Amino acid sequence: MLKGILSISGRPGLFKLVNPGKNMLIVESLQTGRRTPAYAHDKVISLADISIYTENDDEPLGNVLEAVKAKVNCQPVDVKALGSDANIRAFFAEVLPNFDNERVYTNDIKKLLNWYNQLIAAGINKFKEEESKEESQE
Repeated sequence: MLKGILSISGRPGLFKLVNPGKNMLIVESLQTGRRTPAYAHDKVISLADISIYTENDDEPLGNVLEAVKAKVNCQPVDVKALGSDANIRAFFAEVLPNFDNERVYTNDIKKLLNWYNQLIAAGINKFKEEESKEESQE
């Protein structure tokens, strides 16, 4: 589900990929529904390609978002109510206990929680790709 959801640096919010063009992508804002082009010089990344540093290995963003969803019962997270950086990090430690404290910054956690809120507000609540039946039978 996250494969078609994009983050574009320099633009607020998340975008859904509508149509790839020759030298650009047509994207739609999850918040406003407005369609705009994203050009080749824009830094565009799919949420499916993002992972969070842990002490052992990297954890895919979809798994982390599923853990946040399980912790808060598919409700939005009030980042401002969490308050200080220490409280935000403590909340995230409950979600992902083995995250790398040195390489994951508080701003990264805030961005992740804001993305989660935007996805929930847009009606997207399945963050992991479903395994195909062929893969599960192997």
